[in-house]
Amino acid sequence: MRDQFLLDPNVIFLNHGSFGACPAPVFARYQQWQRELERQPVAFLGRRYQALLDDARTALADYVNVAADALIFVPNATAGINLVARSLDLKPGDEVLATDHEYGAIDRTWDFVCQKAGAHYRRQRIPTPITDAEAVIEHLWAGVTPRTRVIAISHITSPTALIFPVAEICCRAREAGILTVIDGAHVPGQMPLDIAAIDPDFYTGNCHKWLCTPKGAALLYARRDHHPWLEPLIISWGYELGAGFVQQNQWQGTQDIAAYLTVPAAITWQHEQDWPAVRARCHELAIEARQRIHTLTGLPFIAPADWFAQMFTVPVPVADIDVLKTRLYDTYRIEVPGITWDDRAWLRVSVQGYNTAADLDRLVDALARELAL
Repeated sequence: MRDQFLLDPNVIFLNHGSFGACPAPVFARYQQWQRELERQPVAFLGRRYQALLDDARTALADYVNVAADALIFVPNATAGINLVARSLDLKPGDEVLATDHEYGAIDRTWDFVCQKAGAHYRRQRIPTPITDAEAVIEHLWAGVTPRTRVIAISHITSPTALIFPVAEICCRAREAGILTVIDGAHVPGQMPLDIAAIDPDFYTGNCHKWLCTPKGAALLYARRDHHPWLEPLIISWGYELGAGFVQQNQWQGTQDIAAYLTVPAAITWQHEQDWPAVRARCHELAIEARQRIHTLTGLPFIAPADWFAQMFTVPVPVADIDVLKTRLYDTYRIEVPGITWDDRAWLRVSVQGYNTAADLDRLVDALARELAL
């Protein structure tokens, strides 16, 4: 599958999780859409725009199992979170509850919105190692107070790559009258996604990561009872009082919508590759690589193997993770992110369909050399 991607063949790319990578057939369809736009911009944007987006949105809605009129395109998951967070009528003293495993940009979004409203953003510690879903829920729920208005939590966490039990959390939150905002940035394409089964108030996820579309394509789902109070991030010709969720958000001025329109092609391409089998193979490679790194370092796992999919985070015994990350790239041409989380150094390794066992051998061999220095 490596030959179907546009990645530099001289780089061992183990960082699909940051920005994704688009296969050549899907990227070709993306460029076709761009050429159609430039060939006749007025016809494309003035007459075809709405129908084209409706078709692409319907394909995506079917893929994640929600109604098409409850889902919109956004350029990235952060934009989806911003739309919801900025629409909330938070009052002084209200609380938004998250975990200490959230993505930094989302932490900043909630900090910003809460500071403006006089509300409070709480990051509840979810300690590792994690072995039990009920324990995760109880740790989170220990942060709930009578002032908790929103629970904002990742489906797959960014720093730790763990799959959180979001369906159970959404169910319990609804019973308590608390809104749920689920950050599924890493979910579409990496694991099966049935938003209806999760039943959140809001769910956002990137298509340009694990679904392998071009950059700048993501989704935002919102339960219909929340549509009337959601405010578009951009007011343009689609905005009218009483207009529906899709109309208010779908036309937001002149923009290149080619990435959105390519989503059906990405879904079809992955189906043609038997993507469930690809995901299973990647998961097995990830399990083996994680075990080998553990053998090198002796540092404990943060969760069993069924808590991650194609991406895992592993601790490494270094004082400066940026130095290790730089050496891995400069010396071995291995692209893998290093992070500091919970006051420790970690590597987050992504395994995608273009990766091979030899790629992971290179990583383990490089770590053996570097950690022995």
